[in-house]
Amino acid sequence: MTDTRYTKLANLLVDYSTELKKGEHVMLDMIDTPDQMAIELMRAVRRRGAIPIVECRHSRVSREILRGTNEKQAELQRDIEMFWMKKMQAYIAIRGADNASETSDVPSDLMGLHSKFMRPVLDQRVNKTKWCVLRWPTPSMAQGANMSTEAFENFYFDVCTMNYPKMAKAMLPLQKRFNRTDKVHITSPGTDLRFSIKGIGALLAEGKRNIPDGEVFSCPVKDSVQGHIQYNTPTIYAGTKFENVRLEFRDGKIIKASANNTKRLNEILDTDAGARYIGEFSLGFNPYILNPMCDILFDEKIAGSLHFTPGQAYEQADNGNRSAVHWDMVLIQRKEWGGGEVWFDDQLIRKDGKFVPKDLQALNPENLK
Repeated sequence: MTDTRYTKLANLLVDYSTELKKGEHVMLDMIDTPDQMAIELMRAVRRRGAIPIVECRHSRVSREILRGTNEKQAELQRDIEMFWMKKMQAYIAIRGADNASETSDVPSDLMGLHSKFMRPVLDQRVNKTKWCVLRWPTPSMAQGANMSTEAFENFYFDVCTMNYPKMAKAMLPLQKRFNRTDKVHITSPGTDLRFSIKGIGALLAEGKRNIPDGEVFSCPVKDSVQGHIQYNTPTIYAGTKFENVRLEFRDGKIIKASANNTKRLNEILDTDAGARYIGEFSLGFNPYILNPMCDILFDEKIAGSLHFTPGQAYEQADNGNRSAVHWDMVLIQRKEWGGGEVWFDDQLIRKDGKFVPKDLQALNPENLK
C-alpha cells in the first residue's frame, strides 16, 4: 500500500524543486531508502515526460568501498560517475542512514583521497544540473532528534512539504540586503567575528536545492575574516561527531581550531589549503526546525541560526576558495541558546534569532508557519 506522503514528497521534488521538463534526464540517487519511495519518484518523473535513471546504494557497502580504496579505484569511480552525471539535466538524492557514524572508522587519509577524486563529479552536479538533496527519516535520525520514530516521521513530512513558495517570497528582502552589504559583524557567547561579503552576491535556498530548506547564503571575501567563532551545535563530518568546535581566524585563514576531538578536526582542516578558509556564510530560518539533530541538512536551516563553512565555495556565490571539504558548522543565536547579534554595515539585522528590520520580519517563525 502506497503511503500518500511519499507521493506528495515525490511530486514536490519533480514539480517544484527541480521543475522537470519533458525529455530531461534525471538521476535518482537513493541511499538506504525504501523501494517504494524510489518507485514513487520514478512515477512522478515519468508523469512529467522525463527519463529517470536510478542508482540504489547502501551505506554499509559504501563504507567497505572506502576502507579499501586507492588512487586507481577512486579514479575509476570518478570517471564512471562523471560519465553518468554529464548525461543528466537533473539530480535528486534521498539519503538515509541507519547509522550516522557508519564511516567513523574509515581512515582520514582515505576519506580525503575519496573526496579529492570525487570533487569534479560534485562540481558537475552542483554547477551543471538542477539538483535537490534530502535525507530519509530513520530511527537513527529520530534518536539524534530525541524523538520517537513515529513522531520524527510526522515531523519530517511536515517540514519537507511546507509552503516553500511562501517562504521564497519572504526571503527576497534579505537577499537584497546581502547583495548591498559590505561589512558583517557577528557576536555571540564566545564569538566575535568580522568579515566582508562585498560583491559576492547571495542566493535563496527555498526548496530548490535542499529539502527541508530555509536559508539565504553568501560567502566572505576570502582573506577578510578576522576574529573567532564558538559553534554551539554538534556536527558530524566523515562519520565523526564533533562538539564545542572553536575556530580562530587571521586574514581569512583558520589559524587555530579546537573541539572535543581536536586532532581529527585539524586532520580534516588539513585536507588541502582551501579547507582552512571559509566557503559559505548563511542565515537559517526554517520555522519548524528548532533544535539540532546532528544532520546538517536539517541543522543548517534551524530558525535563528547561522552557518559559517570551512572549505569549498559555491560558484554562484564565489570567493574563489577551492577544497575537497565543505563543512557546514552551525551557531544558533536564539535567546535560549545564548543569544547573539548579526550586523550588516553597522545595522542590526537579527537579535537573539529574530529579524529586526520591518522588511525582514516575515521570516520570523511566527510569520512563516
